[in-house]
Amino acid sequence: MLKQRIITALILLPIALCGFFLLEGAGFALFIGLVVTLGAWEWARLAGFEAQPARVAYAALVAVLLFFLYILPNLAPWVLGAAVLWWGLATFLVLTYPGTSAHWSTTASKLVIGFLILLPAWQGLILIKQEPLGNGLIMAVMILVWGADIGAYFSGKAFGKRKLAPAVSPGKSWEGVFGGLALSLVITAVVGVVRGWGAGQMIAGLLGAALVVLISVVGDLTESMFKRQTGIKDSSNLLPGHGGILDRIDSLTAAIPIFAVLLWIAAS
Repeated sequence: MLKQRIITALILLPIALCGFFLLEGAGFALFIGLVVTLGAWEWARLAGFEAQPARVAYAALVAVLLFFLYILPNLAPWVLGAAVLWWGLATFLVLTYPGTSAHWSTTASKLVIGFLILLPAWQGLILIKQEPLGNGLIMAVMILVWGADIGAYFSGKAFGKRKLAPAVSPGKSWEGVFGGLALSLVITAVVGVVRGWGAGQMIAGLLGAALVVLISVVGDLTESMFKRQTGIKDSSNLLPGHGGILDRIDSLTAAIPIFAVLLWIAAS
């Protein structure tokens, strides 16, 4: 398993880095769209579609919607607004699972939720890429999420006692969340000092980072919730040793649109 994970990572890492940082415009949108479309194929299984034709049809529908979002950029505020509403609702659903699962357990509901998870993640990355420091900002949101994951792993391992959402993901603890949040805030503070942020910028940066990290935790728990409800361990086997694409980007699907919204607020 470890060998598989290493080989897969060594193959995918350069492809991902080139796609994120070397592609521009339509090429970047197409690259991210391919990742999201594969994620949609996986999500269709979480929604209850086992037959390949149905899963492919759902992925194709997501691809078509991404194309329309690309040619209709004025829809971006509505897409990101829907993401803000969804992730607020998702927080409530995770905290109240399984009591509220009856409200979203139908296939139709889960297919719509797939749109709310996948489309804003694509839209957010497109908007972040268009910023003057687009590549750096993309790296920033990834480092925040990765830092939170690393901090959560080690602090949860060392101090984890209070379960975060035992009905959804029994292995996660509040101590892990606090440890991950602390590491991400330290990273943000270091970046702020290096870039010469003033007091106001530092406070805003730390608050924004905290929000992005906390919502990334919700993204992770949300996919876990749907997998638990469906009885699936991994979203697919597309990435040997790593599970599926959704298993790798679940935190980012929540963090990216919120990060994009915060950039809009900061610029306004």
